[in-house]
Amino acid sequence: MENITNMKYQDQSYYHVYNRGAHKENIFYSDDHYLRCLDLLEKYSQKYSVSIIAYCLMPNHYHLVIRQNENGSISRCIQTTFNAYSQTVNLIEQQSGTLFQGKAKAKQIDSESSLIQVIRYVHLNPVRAGIVQRPEDWHFSDYRNWILSPSDDLGLPSEGHGRSELTFGRLSMRETYFANAEDYKQFVEEYQTMQKENDLQKFLFDEK
Repeated sequence: MENITNMKYQDQSYYHVYNRGAHKENIFYSDDHYLRCLDLLEKYSQKYSVSIIAYCLMPNHYHLVIRQNENGSISRCIQTTFNAYSQTVNLIEQQSGTLFQGKAKAKQIDSESSLIQVIRYVHLNPVRAGIVQRPEDWHFSDYRNWILSPSDDLGLPSEGHGRSELTFGRLSMRETYFANAEDYKQFVEEYQTMQKENDLQKFLFDEK
């Protein structure tokens, strides 16, 4: 497992990026914190030519599936995003110190079949954690964007927030592997925990 600053990222390659709060404490304290983080992620992914393929922000950690585009920089995108986020949270909460448990960690996803399996794993994170019963009930992942029709993908009202959800181009990715949104939803619902975890272990992280 490598620190985000040490990995040699390759253009047009996909990575699973993860980090959690220091001492496993929360990194998000309110809905506004999640939304602020997503705003920063959108801003710096564009600046550093990185595509966010899938994401899930959890109370004390986050998962990203991302691609480094031509002349892009995943390391700068992640460092800048979460440094800015940490500063914002510390200011709002009137606290100091390290928000995250060290540097973010990343694993390269080396096949298309593994890529879509990792995306499904990321989207199911809040269900596996017992926070919600269905992945679409968690507001701070892009699962709902993955299961929308093309005409609905942009400008979806985010329930409970009164704002549009961020979109990062996952529609084209979904269409690459699935005939329609319903097929991806069925793919997620058919997840077999033990078998798939064993198959994907080298792309995942110890969250205990």
